[in-house]
Amino acid sequence: MAADPRFHPLAGPLTLGEAAAIAGGELRGDAARLVTGVGPLDAAGKAEISFLDNRRYASQLAATRAGAVVLPPDFANRVPESCAAIITKQPYLGFARIAARLYPRPAPRPGIHPSAVVDPSAVIGAGTEIGPLAVIGAGAEIGSDCVIGPHAVIGDGVVLGEGCRVMAHASVSHCIAGRFVVLHPGVRIGQEGFGFAVTPEGRFETMPQLGRVILEDFVEVGANSCVDRGSQGDTVLGAGTRLDNLVQIAHNVRTGCGCVIVAQVGVAGSVTLGHGVQLAGQSGVAGHLSLGDRARVGAQAGVMNDVPAGADVVGSPAWPARETLRAFAALRKLGQKRAGTDSDRG
Repeated sequence: MAADPRFHPLAGPLTLGEAAAIAGGELRGDAARLVTGVGPLDAAGKAEISFLDNRRYASQLAATRAGAVVLPPDFANRVPESCAAIITKQPYLGFARIAARLYPRPAPRPGIHPSAVVDPSAVIGAGTEIGPLAVIGAGAEIGSDCVIGPHAVIGDGVVLGEGCRVMAHASVSHCIAGRFVVLHPGVRIGQEGFGFAVTPEGRFETMPQLGRVILEDFVEVGANSCVDRGSQGDTVLGAGTRLDNLVQIAHNVRTGCGCVIVAQVGVAGSVTLGHGVQLAGQSGVAGHLSLGDRARVGAQAGVMNDVPAGADVVGSPAWPARETLRAFAALRKLGQKRAGTDSDRG
C-alpha cells in the first residue's frame, strides 16, 4: 500500500464512476466498483487505483493487479481484463486529483495553541489554526482557514490571504501573500537581501533593504528555501509559481505566473523571469538578466546572458541547447582524435 494511514488518513472509498469524473476521463469498467487507495502499477492491489503516464513502465501494465488504472488512450486496449481503465489525455493529472480526493490535506483545527505568542494587534481569520510556540507579530493579518505550524514566526505587519499554510520553523517578514500560499518547513521569506557598499577603507556597509516580498495566489515554496525582500522595489513571485527545496531567490527578482524552480537553484538579484519559465536543478542565473516566457534552463546550467522567450539553454555558460550539444559532440570527437594520435606516437 502506497499511503501509510498513520500519516495519510483515507477520506473514504470512491466508486470508479466518481474517480473517472474526478479525473475527467472515460471509464471502461463497473462504475459502482469501489477503490480504497492508490498504488504503483507493480504493487497496487485490486481495491487500489494506479496510473500509467510514462511508456517506460508500459511492460508493468499487463501484469498489474490494480483494480483500475488511469492511462492515455494509446494504452487503453492493453489493460488486463480484471482491471478497469480510466482513459484521459492527462493521466498524471487525473491520478493526482483522485489521490487528492482520497487523501486530502488535513483541514485546519481552528484555535490558538496556549504556547503560541500572538500580539494583541494581530488579526486572525476565522477557522485558522496557530500551532505550538508559533509567534504572530504586531499588526499581522492572517486570513481565514490558514495553518501556522509549530515554531513558525509571522513578522510584524505581514499579510497572509485565505487558506495559507506556513509550516514548522518557517519565518515570514516584510511580506504580502495572496490566497493558498504554502511555505514548507524551514522556509525563510523576507529577510535582508545581500546588498552592501564598500568604503574607501575596504569595509562593507549594508545597503538598507527597504522593499517587500509579494507572493501571489497559489505560490508554493519548498523546504529550506529563501526569498529575500527587495532593496528598493519588491521581490515578486507570480501566481502559481513553485519553488522546490533549497532554492535561493535574491532581492528584486520578479517572476511571471507558473514558473517552476527546481532544487538548489540560485537566482541573483534583479532577475526577471517571464511566465512559465523553468529552471532545472542546480542551475544559476546571474544578476540583472531577463528570461522570456516559457524559457527553459537545463540542470547545472550557468545563465550569464538574457534568454529569449521559448528558448532552451544548457551548459555553463548557458548556450542554446542544440548549439551546446553540437559543441559537446565536437569536443568529444576532438578528444578521441587526440587520444588516437597519442596512441600512434606511443
